Amino acid sequence: MRLGILGTLQLAATMIFAAPVGIFGLTRLTEGDIALGAGAVAIAVAMVVLPQYLTTPGDVPMKIGERVLGAVVKTPDDEDTP
Repeated sequence: MRLGILGTLQLAATMIFAAPVGIFGLTRLTEGDIALGAGAVAIAVAMVVLPQYLTTPGDVPMKIGERVLGAVVKTPDDEDTP
C-alpha cells in the first residue's frame, strides 16, 4: 500500500494515539491481566489498521475525484511512445 503525504501524516497522527494504548496493553499483559491487556492491544491495532482499509465519509469525495480524473485523463499507451 502506497501512502501519499496526507496519508503518511494521518498514519502518524493515528500512531500518536494508538501507541499509548498499545503500551498500556503490553504492560497489563506482562503484569498478568490477560483480558485487559489483550483487549488494549487489539484496540491499538484496530486504531491503526482499520482506517487504512475502511472507507470513511471523508474519503468519498477523494474517491469520486479520482474516478472522474481517471475517466477524463487517459494514460498514454506504451506502444504510442516513440
